[in-house]
Amino acid sequence: MSTDRILSQILGSGAASGFAGGLAGGLASSLLTSKAGRKVGKKALKVGGIAALGGLAYAAWTKRGSGAAIAPPPPTLSQPGPVDVEEHGCVLLQAMIAAAHADGRLDPKEWEAIRGRIDELELSPAERSLLMQQIENPVGITELVAAARTPAQAGEIYAASLLAIDVDTPAERAYLDMLAARLGLPADWVDALHAEAGVAARGGGPELRVAS
Repeated sequence: MSTDRILSQILGSGAASGFAGGLAGGLASSLLTSKAGRKVGKKALKVGGIAALGGLAYAAWTKRGSGAAIAPPPPTLSQPGPVDVEEHGCVLLQAMIAAAHADGRLDPKEWEAIRGRIDELELSPAERSLLMQQIENPVGITELVAAARTPAQAGEIYAASLLAIDVDTPAERAYLDMLAARLGLPADWVDALHAEAGVAARGGGPELRVAS
């Protein structure tokens, strides 16, 4: 069973079919409705969901501020050290699902659509079961923050969350603002992540600081 495969299928489902879809209830919808998002989705099908999210976070780091490539990222970002890939993939999956639950709207029709979309993904029965289990039992911000052991992981958790929703409600915007603050992401990196993902920039707010 592979959480990376689950992520790849979620991120790439719309890219492969060429239309918005993903999982109902907001999961991966903004990713699949933007040109940049479809590109990330195609990459996920080729290199894996974890690598695709890591690449997006890394690219955003190098372009923060002026939009042009700047100083190389710190070693902890480009070389995060030993990482349990399966565990990290599960965290990124949880981040997407938690964001999809941010506005509290998952009605019976959406649940039915989610189950239908999961059945269409190329997943084993065990992977489908894990995905549904995670959707039915979303984690909170505290758990996600605790799982971010490096700046790289923090950026990838935010990237996964950002790509999971349309960011078109106050609740979703507030959720992302709180997540960025709790993860200790610098404001210019957050803005660059939005730009790299093709998602509208976040609203103004207090400057965020890198966690020590």
